[in-house]
Amino acid sequence: MGREATCAARVGQESADEVKALLESTAIVLRGALKRRWALAALQQLRVEDQSLCFEADGEAVALALGEAEAARWLKKLQTPPPTLAAKLGISPETPALLMGPTRGTLDPALAEALGQGLTGNPRTARMLVAVVQSPAELARMADFHADMICKTVWVVHPKGPAAYPSDGEVRAEMRSRGYVDNKTSAVSEQLTATRYVRR
Repeated sequence: MGREATCAARVGQESADEVKALLESTAIVLRGALKRRWALAALQQLRVEDQSLCFEADGEAVALALGEAEAARWLKKLQTPPPTLAAKLGISPETPALLMGPTRGTLDPALAEALGQGLTGNPRTARMLVAVVQSPAELARMADFHADMICKTVWVVHPKGPAAYPSDGEVRAEMRSRGYVDNKTSAVSEQLTATRYVRR
């Protein structure tokens, strides 16, 4: 979520005139005179009171004196559900994807759910190609297949982590050598990541 502020804070019976508060994608973190980390899922009774963002977590009442406007911004961020994987990938009934790789029944569950929002079997109506690859050779096959499609966008889905094969670097090098530019990444699941490439 990426917000941060320096403010006074009260946590249970403790208080400090100045802490650094960070609103991260999965947690609120306090640094400085008070140190805490609360998972966003653990926050209860979120509200703005007396120009402070207030909530309860781990049995403690918390008030961050962010000022009325900033507290309202934090509250809105906290109350807005994160985008779905389908939204991150841009898959919808209006922008359907064509799948290349494993059959839908053997897909990672998160990816299968995202594709359920808009999947087509027609290469001419697809707005993007979603290619699940498990070797560099599959990248070459995918690029040759995509060359005949009207859409210029392909999401390359592959394993992530230090031992991933092919690695991010291998995927990027192969795709760039074929005239593609990468412009977005998204986590798919604990095991998979996706990078969006656009054909020049």
